[in-house]
Amino acid sequence: MKGKLYRSLGPVALSFLLGATLFGSQTVSVAKRGLQNRVLAKQLAYETGKAKRPKHVMPLSSGVIYTLLQATGQLKAGVGTVPRSRPRSEPGTQGCQNVFAGSPPNIRVNQDCSLRRQAEEVVAINPNNESNLVAGQNDSRIGFNHCGYDWSFDGGQTWGDQVPPFWQFQLLDGHTSDACSDPTATFDAEGNVYVGGIIFNVVSPANAVVVAKSNAPIGGQFYHSPLVQPFQEYRNVPLGVVANDPGPDIFNDKEFIVADADPDSPKVNNVYATWTRFSLTNSPIYFSQSTDGGATWSPGIEISGNDPTVCTFPVPGPCDQDQGSHPIVGPDGTIYVAFGNANTPGVGINQILVVKCPASNDCSLQSSWTGPVKINDLIDNHPTGPSDEGCPAGRQCLPPNGYRVPEFTSITLSVDSRSTLYATWSDFRNGFVPPCNTGDAQTSEPPCDNDVFFSVSKDGGATWGPAVNVAPASKFGPSAQWQPWSAVTSDGRSLWIAYYDRSYGNCEFDGCNDITLARVRPTANPIITYTRITTSSMPNLTPANNPVQAGFLGDYMWVAVDSTGRPHIVWADTRGLNNTVEEDIYYATVSP
Repeated sequence: MKGKLYRSLGPVALSFLLGATLFGSQTVSVAKRGLQNRVLAKQLAYETGKAKRPKHVMPLSSGVIYTLLQATGQLKAGVGTVPRSRPRSEPGTQGCQNVFAGSPPNIRVNQDCSLRRQAEEVVAINPNNESNLVAGQNDSRIGFNHCGYDWSFDGGQTWGDQVPPFWQFQLLDGHTSDACSDPTATFDAEGNVYVGGIIFNVVSPANAVVVAKSNAPIGGQFYHSPLVQPFQEYRNVPLGVVANDPGPDIFNDKEFIVADADPDSPKVNNVYATWTRFSLTNSPIYFSQSTDGGATWSPGIEISGNDPTVCTFPVPGPCDQDQGSHPIVGPDGTIYVAFGNANTPGVGINQILVVKCPASNDCSLQSSWTGPVKINDLIDNHPTGPSDEGCPAGRQCLPPNGYRVPEFTSITLSVDSRSTLYATWSDFRNGFVPPCNTGDAQTSEPPCDNDVFFSVSKDGGATWGPAVNVAPASKFGPSAQWQPWSAVTSDGRSLWIAYYDRSYGNCEFDGCNDITLARVRPTANPIITYTRITTSSMPNLTPANNPVQAGFLGDYMWVAVDSTGRPHIVWADTRGLNNTVEEDIYYATVSP
């Protein structure tokens, strides 16, 4: 039984999985021709266990990998995804709404009625109208995988949604993009919102990172070209192009964008992007900026740096085996970027690094960036798939869940008005104990003590305090907490950290999950309080109850804080409509 879910099955009847989408014909094409992008082909071999991933080689983001698994016919069709009754559109709403009543209420964000997977979330707040929120997610309503974006004008109580206008974009090899992954969103100081994604075509080598815009009066209800032109809000193209590669030996991945939204900043309304640039040999972090509202972008530069005392493997110096960058902007306009790095010799012992570009520098120049500085270790010796719970052959999981553990892509950085920096992450440093220590997801058993941590820097990222365990076993028992995201209030009095949590009821052993929100008062002896955000536990997605969606809760969730200190949280939730077990995006907020 071991690994049976991820054996090559050949082309499958994708009409069951996707309906009448473009992937039906592309599956046949991929089966005949193979993947044309060699980076994608290499990473798919790691994912399916056909090749062993070298210790220091980073994995591609899960949304991209799931697109490849779908297009190559390696997700098994099955029963269990059909609802008992069809969701219906409620009168007066923008789609198939749902609210799980409680304190706080859990409000469904995506409004499609398709029962397709939504996961991997972002949320942003309009600084000029904090009732205007924009969220985003990986979204499979029109194919597997695309991006979706959502808007609210009443502080998250009701939502509308859409897919972005990325599908008229022609890649440099002449193909039109048909897949999108890694949604990202940000507001500038004027209330303009920008969204982006990694776009590609599974039967061609080319790929790109693109950005669309929604001007301030529109508030995310639809997106248009960032280029200033007459009637621009009605035109989808040209998109802003952050990166664009035609050949088979480069794949751009895991991009995030952030705007300088401080009206007093010397670089107000600049928009910045960071991403991982995968080649066949490495995966450094790249940077680009736009100073004209997202219309044009500076040439990408490598910013992950070189330091033989920090990055020592396989040769001292280059910090180029990276994934999961997160950019933020300080109150003075300084840009900080945190990311995971594997240029370390120990098996399962990686590290979190940070680099920065001071506001006085031209950040489009590589020489303007300082660092890298090590924040802390990143321990990822979790059990490895395949497993019958849906854990992929080339990923690590926390039994009895089959969800891949995204330790590299849930590293968060935030900054307060005093330029104090806060980093959060999760890892397995306390978990390698019996019975969750075999290294094999099929034979390891819970309890699996994965933990969430934070660290603070009071000198602009030059030095960092010790890792503080947010949910220690002494308080919650040995249980899994993973995939955190965080944001700090402007005054620095509250660091809000949300994460997936198995400490409720018997979830550590049954595989059900909740979302917990920790409020940290980062004093000398931090005071931490906890709120259970989910009104009931989420069922575990498995190949038995949902073979298409099992194994993936996204690579990140999101928390944003408004000017009152209120946290806004979005996550992927498996409590489907009408007693289904399938993934949708939910939102909640709590009063500070």
